[in-house]
Parts: sequence; C-alpha cells; structure tokens
Amino acid sequence: MTDFTDIWSYLSQGPLLWLTATLVAYGIGDALSRWSGRRPWVNPVLVAVAILAVLLGLTGTPYATYFAGAQFVHFLLGPATVALAVPLYANLRHVRRAALPILAALLAGSLTAMVSALAVAKALGISGQVLISLAPKSATAPVALGISDALGGSPTLTAVLVILTGIIGAVVATPLLNLLRIRDWRARGFAVGVAAHGIGTARAFQVHETAGAFAGLGMGMNAVLTALLAPVVLRFFL
Repeated sequence: MTDFTDIWSYLSQGPLLWLTATLVAYGIGDALSRWSGRRPWVNPVLVAVAILAVLLGLTGTPYATYFAGAQFVHFLLGPATVALAVPLYANLRHVRRAALPILAALLAGSLTAMVSALAVAKALGISGQVLISLAPKSATAPVALGISDALGGSPTLTAVLVILTGIIGAVVATPLLNLLRIRDWRARGFAVGVAAHGIGTARAFQVHETAGAFAGLGMGMNAVLTALLAPVVLRFFL
C-alpha cells in the first residue's frame, strides 16, 4: 500500500496524468452519449466533469495540480472558438438573409442572460466580487474570464459558472425548443449559442449543421456584446 501511495504521489505531480485523465473522461462521456442516442441529458461534458470530480475527490488532488496538467485543453478553447468560422462561412447566405432578426435576438438574449442572473443574485443578497463574476457567465470561457478579471470578479468562479451554464443549456435546449415548437434551425442554433456558448454550440452541431453554424455565430457575437455591456449593466447592481 505504501508503494502504491508513493507511486501515485509521483504520478499525480506530472502533467501528462491529468491531461490523459481529462481526455479519457471525455471519451467515456462521448461514448455514453452515443450509446444513449445523443440524448441531451447524457452530455459528454457533464459526464466528464462528474468523473473528474469524483477522481479528484478520491485522490485528494487539489484543483491547481489538476489544472497544471490539463491546461493544454484550456488553451485549445481559443483555437476551437476561432475554428467555428468555417461552418459559419459555409452558411453565410443564411446569415445575410436574417441579419436584423439576428441582431435583435442577440441584444435581447445577451441582456436577458446578464440581467436575470444579476437580479436573482442581488435578491438573494449576493454582492461584490461574486456578483461581478456572474455577469459574463453566458459568454465563451476565454472571453468570460477576461471580462471577470477586468471588472474585479473572480475568474475561477466565473469559469465554474460558465461551465455550469453551458452544461445546463446543452441539456435543456433541445427539449425546451421542441416544447416551444421552434423548428427553424437558424433560430434554434443561435439561441443555444447565445445562452450556452461553446458547450451549447457543440450540442447544436450534434443535432444539425445549420444549427451548429448559427450557434457559433451566436456564441461569438454574444462574447463581443457581453464585453461591451457587462460594465454598463453591472453599474445598476453594484
């Protein structure tokens, strides 16, 4: 037992272990998602987060140690976001036809995401740094962390909120949009991208290519608009 403990202590400090664990956990999540027929509640990210949380808890590994090994995955968030321009370009004709509705939906969605979260938090007595950290929760992670840091929030807390927002959005989007009888793939994708950033966009691509392209558009535009509006909106709550 002592030998195993010594070996684990040695391995847990190496970056390759936690990068491998992250990839394996996501692989398991994706396999379960495919096995379920891509049911929205069997989300690969949700499954991977649960697996890694249990693993870190059982091994007593600090998050800082884990992140030191898995930060390469975090680095890839930026290139992955930029790569969404490819399917967006392929659907450029659809974007041009719906320019005005897109801008209106973007403004409504971005403001609703910020104001609703801040209003509920304020009503529950939350203030200061935690309140600031909530504001960019619906923006994609690289942008949300930068906004939170610039405004005096906690980037770590914002990262958690961003992930939770994306997972919840990816899980509830499909059944909710079906319930509302929204059939237009452009509207469905854009709504998911604005509300649930990258994780929601990944889910949109699983459902339909056009939905994924518009989700990428919504995610990118919402990131820019959130950066512009968050400082203004926060003034009414701080």
